[in-house]
Amino acid sequence: MSTPYAKLPRWVDYGLIPLINLLVAFVVAGLVVMLVGENPFRAAAILVDGAFGSGQGIAYTLYYATNFIFTGLAVAVAIHAGLFNIGTEGQAYVGGLGVGLVCLAFDSVIPWYLTLPIAIIGAAGMGALWALVPAYLQARRGSHIVITTIMFNFIAASLMVYLLVDLLKPAGSMAPQTRQFLEGAQLPKIGWILGEFGLTVRASAPLNVAFILAIIAAIGVWLVVWRTKLGYEIRTFGFSPKAARYAGISETRITIITMLISGGLAGLMAINPVMGDQHNVSLDFVGGAGFVGIAVALMGRSHPAGIVPAAVLFGMLYQGGAELAFEIPGISRDMIVIIQGLVILFAGALEHMFRPSIQALFASLSPRSVGLPAAKGGQA
Repeated sequence: MSTPYAKLPRWVDYGLIPLINLLVAFVVAGLVVMLVGENPFRAAAILVDGAFGSGQGIAYTLYYATNFIFTGLAVAVAIHAGLFNIGTEGQAYVGGLGVGLVCLAFDSVIPWYLTLPIAIIGAAGMGALWALVPAYLQARRGSHIVITTIMFNFIAASLMVYLLVDLLKPAGSMAPQTRQFLEGAQLPKIGWILGEFGLTVRASAPLNVAFILAIIAAIGVWLVVWRTKLGYEIRTFGFSPKAARYAGISETRITIITMLISGGLAGLMAINPVMGDQHNVSLDFVGGAGFVGIAVALMGRSHPAGIVPAAVLFGMLYQGGAELAFEIPGISRDMIVIIQGLVILFAGALEHMFRPSIQALFASLSPRSVGLPAAKGGQA
């Protein structure tokens, strides 16, 4: 019996296969490092040590991971409805506008813990609003969500350039960014938590309370998608639109609601850099986090329990990669991008490369584990 589509145990599907893909990606990356004349084992040691070898490194790794958790969750929610939201980069960008306007209005009036809830509404609201038009075009006009969300990324970038250069830039300033926020819009750092474990973290480390917000968002996505009627409808529609329509689930309603949630999560990403680190809205503060979120969602199998460690992995590549480029001049920042691209390639585009072989192995060793009947009389 053919086994390519046999069902694997969950620990294999969600754990072993992504791990194998990751290991293969790093092996290929090691070969690339060897081609430039460097020791791949030394490079790997520097990469890991730069990300996790000190309290400062861990703080930066978790700071980057915070961005990727938000964008990974945004992509994952859409995937569960059969939608591929490529627009998280633009939605996060416009979410920063919502954060910035709130901070500029309230930073001198109320403390940060009152500004933050309003900023959350502003970020999620603007991100959701930016996702609304592509959602409507998909639901009511049949426009493909991938094309429209990609287009809206460029529109968002152009919009933010106009606003930051012509409207929000302080008088007399040459930098295309808003003024610095006052203390009422600056999130406190939480590096002191690492200090409780004996790790040294400088005050400049950007890890802030947005990381806690990201973990809360991950729990919230799990509850909504797997523990509510709406989540059941989203997953049903994503699994079989025809069955969902037969069951009376509105395609228009699910498409729009799912994209609003997805865009809102992407918009929340802006809180981390805007309020937690740079304390202003500047050009390109998203820094590609929206696109990395696609890889994070794919590697994490669109489940929060997988997205969080996948985000930490990419945070490690960002932070450890910076240390690697500094310690080994022969490995440039572009080489780090190649390594990240290999991880994305094997975790995303080639994620099913090893699945048939693994399924065949499990079918021969333990037929019941892949849903096949047990052998009788020594024959399958």
